[in-house]
Amino acid sequence: MNLLIHLTYLAPIVAAVGILLGLQPRRTATYAALIALVSALVVFLGYSRAQAGFQFESAIPLVPSWDLKFFVGVDGLSATLLLLTSIVELAAVWLAPTVESGENPYYACILLIAAGAAGAFASLDLFFFYAFHELALIPTFLMIGIWGLGNRQSVAWKITIYLSVGSIILLVGLIGLYLLPPPQARTFDIVKLQQLASTGAFAGSGSKSVFILLLIGFGILVSLFPFHTWAPQAYASAPVPVAMLHAGVLKKFGLYGLLRVALPMMPEAARHWAPLLLILLAGNLLYVGMATISQKQLDLTLGYSSVMHMGYIFLGIASYNVIGLNGAALLMLAHGLSIAALFAMCGEIRRQTGTVNYLDLGGLGTSMPTLCFIFGLATFASIGLPGFANFASELLIFFGAFKNSAPGAPLNEFQIVGTIALWGVVISTVYMLRAYRAIFMGERQARWQYVKDMPMNLGWAVILLVGALLVFGLLPRTVLDAVEPGIRLFAK
Repeated sequence: MNLLIHLTYLAPIVAAVGILLGLQPRRTATYAALIALVSALVVFLGYSRAQAGFQFESAIPLVPSWDLKFFVGVDGLSATLLLLTSIVELAAVWLAPTVESGENPYYACILLIAAGAAGAFASLDLFFFYAFHELALIPTFLMIGIWGLGNRQSVAWKITIYLSVGSIILLVGLIGLYLLPPPQARTFDIVKLQQLASTGAFAGSGSKSVFILLLIGFGILVSLFPFHTWAPQAYASAPVPVAMLHAGVLKKFGLYGLLRVALPMMPEAARHWAPLLLILLAGNLLYVGMATISQKQLDLTLGYSSVMHMGYIFLGIASYNVIGLNGAALLMLAHGLSIAALFAMCGEIRRQTGTVNYLDLGGLGTSMPTLCFIFGLATFASIGLPGFANFASELLIFFGAFKNSAPGAPLNEFQIVGTIALWGVVISTVYMLRAYRAIFMGERQARWQYVKDMPMNLGWAVILLVGALLVFGLLPRTVLDAVEPGIRLFAK
């Protein structure tokens, strides 16, 4: 059974190498993505909710004196994110276009991004947890710079600088975490580190300094305000599969790191820095939300929207209770599926019309009825309508935020930011319905009369993504029952 976890990242890596050596790219990438999806699905369904804890573990010792080993395994949270990665990976491969030059490197880069994300989520060793994420960043930079749109090279440099700085700060924080315990207790093993945390090994002023480094490092990678400006432009310029994988999956690495490393090991430091996090996430919700409303292109709207929705997940994390953290974990899955579906359909609109500017579009619902319908479903999911996983997760986050008060007590900072988050739902409704109306409603311009409905490859991809949103929206306990036992180990 342990082999299944290895297949989630090994299948795309092996396929990427094979493609670079000359294998047929689309077929090879599809087979690898299917193997990864089946493996992740079996792990997710086979994870014992009753037993909880880390399962499917596999360890290969490398440097015994440092307690460094290649160590993988999953709990409910990482099993959920592995499933998200494999779903988006398969959808991204399905709709990847035929590239005139460099098709083999193009598909290889897609697979390496997915492999890096899967490896990071499966790793139970700090070194490989960090290394796999860096593996995913390199092909991301290359794809934006080589196959991107618009001012792609400038955007590629910007995202490289931002994410490199975030990675360096994160690395310093992880080294600080490794050095906090006494020399004889130092380890890269995340399971042992969590056990050390239960003994108070990470308490004290030093943990506060390490935590803020981790918060800033992970925050830059997640586009926490005010470190968010790289993300919207990067997603607007990136090839569609990269936008899907980065916004839908890779961005969740920073959030996962907070839930896997920072909060469980340094709970006192997390509470100490919670007011700062609340201020920053309010910027994601209000400032970025208003910036999203002002956008006049669909790709930038989706890019800013992705940044804004990170504020909800950070609110669930800052609440530091089981309800809010459950909501954050579920929203990581829901947002990944919905934003990937929206970027996929945005790419199809651009491919057929050559533009995603609202002023140039209108009336496409006549020519693209199926895409119009599915785009509407993804829009409803994004704004949190009942029936989709986004609704259940955001509701839990709001409950978690408002739980942090005593009965009869005046509003504290959590309730204030929670109220702002409720207004954020209104903001997201405004910009998403505005986008939907501008693209699909109204009178169709004559030049769009030859636009066709979505092709089969896009249809299967978005049906997979939106279908998963509905399944987890109607059955959220399938995720929450897996995630909650791990959260209860460090939160109440």
